[in-house]
Amino acid sequence: MVNFIFMLTHHDVTVPNAIEVFKEIQDTEVTCVGFKDIGLTLHEMNILVDLMRKKGKTIFFEVVSENKEDAIQSAKNAITLDVDYLIGGKYVEETLRLLKGRVRYMPYVGRVSGHPCQLSGEIDEIVADARRAEDSGVDGVTLLAYRYSGEAHKLIESVKDAVNIPIIVAGNINSFERIREVINLGVWGFTIGGAIFEKKFAPEGDVREQLTTVIRETRRLENQIIADAYFTE
Repeated sequence: MVNFIFMLTHHDVTVPNAIEVFKEIQDTEVTCVGFKDIGLTLHEMNILVDLMRKKGKTIFFEVVSENKEDAIQSAKNAITLDVDYLIGGKYVEETLRLLKGRVRYMPYVGRVSGHPCQLSGEIDEIVADARRAEDSGVDGVTLLAYRYSGEAHKLIESVKDAVNIPIIVAGNINSFERIREVINLGVWGFTIGGAIFEKKFAPEGDVREQLTTVIRETRRLENQIIADAYFTE
């Protein structure tokens, strides 16, 4: 079963009213919720994480800072905040040394640059980076497949075939077609943030309705895939 991770973010920044938005959706069926390392103060992050924890959510903290010093500080913040998953970021070895297994870690792979983050490089290069990350002992990898300069489907498929650790597809999942694609490819999870706030899934609906629609469609697609597999055996 794929994990849908709702990110309280837009344009790679945590939305300024993230705490209020979470309060509005805290009793929905969303089980995985995340935010970026840019946009809130550490004090605000602490308030947000405390609210998430009280509601039993699985918490994801994504590093989008390009600067090494800022990225490492964000890894330290992940420990302070006691999140469940630290995703993103590029400084794998340094981050692993800091985390020491206290937070599950799923870094970016490939050449990631800019803000919002973009992925570039040959697929073979990204695959090799994913293998190196796996060998280093990470808990999974985060793949910016729909922010990639090449073919997203081929990239996801290639990385999935190359490693035996979970893959999160993050960034620019803004249509049911892309949700279907990542489910078909069997990834561990996918994030949606900006597309929720831009009302891509329920044009007339608020954030709650967007989430309800994504969850309902994700389940429908999963059930359809299972049924199709059953009837083709």
